[in-house]
Amino acid sequence: MATPGYAGPWSSLPTPLTAWMLDAIQALGHTQMTPVQASAIPLFMRNKDVVVEAVTGSGKTLAFVIPILERLIRRESRLRKNEVGALVISPTRELANQIHSIFEFFLSSQPQKPPSSSTDTDQFVEEEWMPPALLLVSSAQSSPAQDVQRFLETGADIIVGTPGRVEEFLLGKGGNSVNVKELEILVLDEADRLLDLGFQQSLTRILTHLPKQRRTGLFSATMTDADALSELVRVGLRNPARVVVKVQSKKSKKLKGGDDVPVTIAEQRIPASLKIFSLTCRASEKLVQLIRIISYETKEQLASRFIIYFATGASVDHFYRILPLFLPKSAQFFSLHGHLPPASRTRTLSTFATSQSTASAPAFLLATDVAARGLDVPDVDVVLQFDPPTDTKAFPHRCGRTARAGKSGRAWVLLAGREREYVDFLSVRKIPVNDHPPFSHHAISHDDRTDDPDVSSYLSVMRKHLLTDRVFHDKAAKAFVSFVQAYSKHEASYIFRVKDLDLVGVAKSYGLLRLPRMPELRNAMKDEWSDAEVDWDLYAYMDEAQEAKRLVSLQAKADSRANDPPKKAPAKKAVPWSNQNSRKEEREKRREKKDRKKKWLASHTQGVPEERHKRARTDVSDDQSGSDNDWAEVVQEERLAKKVKKGQVSQAQFDEVFADL
Repeated sequence: MATPGYAGPWSSLPTPLTAWMLDAIQALGHTQMTPVQASAIPLFMRNKDVVVEAVTGSGKTLAFVIPILERLIRRESRLRKNEVGALVISPTRELANQIHSIFEFFLSSQPQKPPSSSTDTDQFVEEEWMPPALLLVSSAQSSPAQDVQRFLETGADIIVGTPGRVEEFLLGKGGNSVNVKELEILVLDEADRLLDLGFQQSLTRILTHLPKQRRTGLFSATMTDADALSELVRVGLRNPARVVVKVQSKKSKKLKGGDDVPVTIAEQRIPASLKIFSLTCRASEKLVQLIRIISYETKEQLASRFIIYFATGASVDHFYRILPLFLPKSAQFFSLHGHLPPASRTRTLSTFATSQSTASAPAFLLATDVAARGLDVPDVDVVLQFDPPTDTKAFPHRCGRTARAGKSGRAWVLLAGREREYVDFLSVRKIPVNDHPPFSHHAISHDDRTDDPDVSSYLSVMRKHLLTDRVFHDKAAKAFVSFVQAYSKHEASYIFRVKDLDLVGVAKSYGLLRLPRMPELRNAMKDEWSDAEVDWDLYAYMDEAQEAKRLVSLQAKADSRANDPPKKAPAKKAVPWSNQNSRKEEREKRREKKDRKKKWLASHTQGVPEERHKRARTDVSDDQSGSDNDWAEVVQEERLAKKVKKGQVSQAQFDEVFADL
C-alpha cells in the first residue's frame, strides 16, 4: 500500500492538546495521528513508562516530543532556571540535532511572550510558555562549560544530547549547577543502540544520577525482546507498557466465484511502502552494477535523491572521488562519516537535505552508518547499500531513510557470491527482500567465470584517475584495507567470511594499482590480477610539501642501500591483522607474569646458594626463554613447592606466581 495506516485525528486524543501545539502539528502537515502516536502519547500523558517499537518513518519522534511539551506546559509550578524538566538521549550527533530542531519548531510556534511591561496578554498565557530547548553535542563551537553557562542563561527545560556530552553536563562541569530533581521525562531514542556496550558506562552513570520518580520511554525501530526487556530494570522502567506497531504484507487470493479476498501473508519490520531488492554479482562487478542501478533509477523511475552506504569512512572518501567519473557532470555529491568534524557533518547533512535535485541532476549522499538511524532527510527516493552493514540491525534503519511518512521508496543491497544467504537471514528477521537479476549490457552468463566486460574498462578509468596524484592511490589502498577489516568483524560471520570473499575482485572494484601486502591476500587468485604499469619512484604527490617529504625518504633509502648492503633477513611469517592484537596482548600478559614471578622469587630465595640463586635469577629475567624449557625455573618451582608442604610458604602465594604460566 502507498499510504500509511492512520489512527484518527489529533482531536481524538483522551487529553486535548494545547491550542498552539495543534497549530504547530498542522503546520508540519500531520493532519492525523499514526498508530504509534495514537498508542504512545496517551500512555505517556497518563504517567506510564513505555517501550515503543515501530518501523522507520512511522512518526516515533513526535510520539515523545508532544508528551514532553504537554507535560511541562501543564506543570503546576514553573521550573527554575537551573532545573531540568526533560532529557532526551540519542546515539548520534545528527539525530540529536534533528530532535532538537523539532523541539525548536514547536517552541518557536508558541504565542510571542510579551515584554514584562506590556499589559497585552490576550493571546498569551504565562503558564503555557516555555524557554527554548538546549542541545548538547560534541562541537568545536561549544565546550561542556559553555553548555552549562548557556543552560543557566536560557533557563532551558529540555536537554537533548548524546550520552557522553549529557554525562559531562550532569556529572562533570554541571555537577553543582544543574538540578535534575524535578525531571519529568527521560527518553532514550534508538534505545537498542544506546543499550549497546559502547554507551553502557555513560548511560549507567546518567541513570543512577536521575530521580526514580520519572517517566521513561524507550523508542526504536529494532527493539527486540532481548534488547529491551532484559535492560528494563537497569534503565529504571517500572511496569512499562509495550507498544509494537506491526506491518503486514497482504495479497489477494482468487476464489472460485472470481472474487478477490485479501489474505495476510506475513508480518514485516519495514514500511509497507518500501520495496527492498538484492542484487547478487561477482565482487569485481559491484561498482559496475551500482552505476547501472543508478542509471535504471534515474531513467526509469525518475529518482533524483540517493543515499549510498559503505562499510567505512575510508571507503566513503575513496568513492566520493570515484563515482563522479561514471555519473553525469550535473550530479551533486556529499560525503558523511564519523571521522569528519561535527560542524562539517551537520553542514553536509543540511546541504544535502535542501539541495535541488532532478533525475537529470541527481544528488548523492555517500555515508556510513552514522547516517543510518533516525535521520529524517526529506524526499530520499533510493537507498543503495554498496556494502551490507556489519551490524545487522542497521539494515532496516538504512533502508528506512526512504519511504518515510507513507511515501514510497526503494532500497538496494549489493551482494557478492555466497553473501546471497544474507537474504534468507533477513527474512528470518521479518525483512522481505526481493531478488533482482544483475543488470547486463552484454550477452554473458551470470555464472560465467569471466568478469563483465565493463569491469576492465571501469578499472582502467579508475587507475587513470589514481595516477594523477599519489594521494589518491594511498586513499584507495586505505579504503580497501579498512573494508577487509570491517568485513572480518561482521556480526553474521557465518555468511560474511573473508576466506570466502574474492579479494582480487574487490580490489578491481576499488580500482587499485597494485595489491597491498596483506596476509589475507596470500591465497587470493592472483592469476586474475595484473598490477598497473607504474614507475613508483616517479609517481608523485601533487602537494609539494608531501612530495618533498617522499623524495627525502626515497633518497635516504637509496643512501642506506649504497652504504650498507641489505642482509637477508630471516623469513617472518605473516600474521593476519585480526590475530595480531590478540597475540600482542598474550605477550604483554606473559611479560607481566614474568615480572611478577621475578619479584616473588627475589623475596623468597634466602638461603639459596649464590651460584644457584644467580642462575635462577638470570633465567627468570630472560623474556625470550619459554617456561617449558627453562630448567632452572622448574627446579626452583619444585623446591618452593616443598616449602608450601612444610608451611613455610602459603598456597595462595605460590598460586599467584605459578598459576597459568
